[in-house]
Amino acid sequence: MKIALLGYGKMGKEIENVALKRNHDIVIKADIGNVYDIREADVAIDFSIPSSAFSNISNCLKNHVPVISGTTGWLKDYDKAVELCKEKNGAFIYASNFSLGVNIFFELNKTLAKLMSQLKQYKVSIEEIHHMQKLDAPSGTAITLANGIIENSEYKNWKLVDENPGDIELPITASRIEKVPGTHTISYESEVDRIDIKHTAHNRQGFALGAVIAAEWLIGKTGVFTMNDVLNIS
Repeated sequence: MKIALLGYGKMGKEIENVALKRNHDIVIKADIGNVYDIREADVAIDFSIPSSAFSNISNCLKNHVPVISGTTGWLKDYDKAVELCKEKNGAFIYASNFSLGVNIFFELNKTLAKLMSQLKQYKVSIEEIHHMQKLDAPSGTAITLANGIIENSEYKNWKLVDENPGDIELPITASRIEKVPGTHTISYESEVDRIDIKHTAHNRQGFALGAVIAAEWLIGKTGVFTMNDVLNIS
């Protein structure tokens, strides 16, 4: 298939390497200010920046090009993207993290939250660590994990630890350290013990592979999907 890479930074280059190994063609490599015709592509993969993501996605949908986006920090416009996708009868996937392992981790997180919801003596927290170049904090992955817990507990929302979270707010600690692709830890702690589940990314290849697999899956489909659809997780 012919792929448009919308955002050609470190992730874009990693996606290119994976896509070429899977016998796909990269027909567009777009960064800010580039002029291109999205109609040259069979599918677009957006790993740009928060200020560009919605524009990129809209351009694809208006031109009937299926698009997947792994850009985080733009979700105030997510509902608009969904409506545009429906209006144009297009195809769209957004994921805060395309790693196959992380998406299994999302489901494990929800299951653990359900099991722990009756044990009020445990307090839950999230820690995420990323490289210094990551623009948003907390990460989109941490927010997805937080929402999975909120849906299955008495927590009402999440807050960064430096914002003084209250009893009904799920605390998230966000750290930025050189050369860390992404580490997320969920902790349940009581006076007597602690339970942790953790996902550690060793490099960007897992994110890139998941994005290309999602793009392959999206071809020929219509609608708004998630990685659960790609992985056939009910």
